[in-house]
Amino acid sequence: MKRDKNVVRWRDDGVTRKLDGKQVAVIGGTGGIGRALSRYLASLGANVVVVGQTFRDGDASRINFIKADLSLMSEAQRVAALLPAETLDLVIFTTGIFAAPQRQETAEGIERDMAVSYLNRLVILRAIAPRLGTQRPGALTKPRVFVIGYPGSGQIGTSDDLNAEKSYKAFAAHMNTVAGNEMLVLDAAKRYPQATFFGLNPGLIKTNIRDNFFGKDSLKSRVMEALIGMLTPTADAYAERIGPLLVAPEIERHSGALFNRKGQAILPSPGLTAEHIRKFMTASEALVARAGIQSAALSNEKPVSTSTHHS
Repeated sequence: MKRDKNVVRWRDDGVTRKLDGKQVAVIGGTGGIGRALSRYLASLGANVVVVGQTFRDGDASRINFIKADLSLMSEAQRVAALLPAETLDLVIFTTGIFAAPQRQETAEGIERDMAVSYLNRLVILRAIAPRLGTQRPGALTKPRVFVIGYPGSGQIGTSDDLNAEKSYKAFAAHMNTVAGNEMLVLDAAKRYPQATFFGLNPGLIKTNIRDNFFGKDSLKSRVMEALIGMLTPTADAYAERIGPLLVAPEIERHSGALFNRKGQAILPSPGLTAEHIRKFMTASEALVARAGIQSAALSNEKPVSTSTHHS
């Protein structure tokens, strides 16, 4: 990943007071990085809505819960309608898995990793973006959306078989979701000027995201996560490191910027041209439409223009 020197360096100067009273939604906030961020932000005074399947923070006074199975596009659409988008200051997308050794398919006919790690984010984002932050009186910054994935890693994806029906390999299927999440940021930064959009690459962190590949609670999974845990930061440590970036005023004019695990700006993956992004988004919308979500609702905003880089 190459550093992006066009993005002004931000400073950690009083994150606590900047988060007090902020309205935050964390999509995938019941485990791993999402849960760590939810708890950290709530501890600093933010009011947090988390979306996921198993809520573990019922004792936290500032965290509310929306139960949802985000492998389903119909559930993503329902969640989008429930989210208080008009008053949100921050939206963080973290939900994800790793593709299984053998292809898995949801009840809606979508390859499971594609559905969980990318497409539900597309559905929710497109539904809430036009009304994000429209009822934030006196706000000094635009509402912000952070998409956690692995941007800047050189993955550009292929749009001709997003559902992995022609052929299936776990790594290739997952890399399509990685590329999709980076393009989601670059595309949204052009579509929705009333908000700002950023990509976060946390690097390797000990979570349960690889359970789907190694087998939940399997010996292989436990050994792998133990090794990762010895060599990399915890989810809590990452949350504390990246937390100040979420409210840093310096990034306001850099919608579309991407950041590594240290919060340093990085360049987009080479090859993500406007035409490539347009094709990938069109294919994504078509796949979502197969699940019964109207593609017209997804495509009602101006598409990516001639440049995919942030200003």
